[in-house]
Amino acid sequence: MTPTPSPQNVDVDMGEIEATLSGKCYATVVIPAIIDVVTAPADTIGDAAEGQTDATAPPQHNDLPKIVGQNIIRERSEVRFETICPQLYTLELVSTLQRALTVRGFYDGQINGHLDAQTSAAIRRFQRQSGPDSGLLALDTARQLGVVALDRDQL
Repeated sequence: MTPTPSPQNVDVDMGEIEATLSGKCYATVVIPAIIDVVTAPADTIGDAAEGQTDATAPPQHNDLPKIVGQNIIRERSEVRFETICPQLYTLELVSTLQRALTVRGFYDGQINGHLDAQTSAAIRRFQRQSGPDSGLLALDTARQLGVVALDRDQL
């Protein structure tokens, strides 16, 4: 797979989109871990600073909670998904995408054919419902929005 460059009407970092020899493009989004930090009140943990007499030492804040552990709620993961190949992000495609997101209430910017930060944020908001949490347009989302044609087997 080889990385593909972004067209001139794309004003956001598309990251590394990989193109296969068959002409399909894939992107990867990292889903960060969610960690619950377990704390305990400072007065429940023995603290040697109470008898501190060294005036040059930094002050101890004995009233702050102390971290005693952590629980991993969700592991970090990577989601790979098929996306629109960068060279296909024409002014017409992005304008159609902006209109499709506008009628669904996810985009209220100018229909200008530029994949900018506002358009990317609208893509992310729309895709959070059922697609990857990404500002890059998943191919399934593009089909759902009517931006690209459906495969014959989906008709």
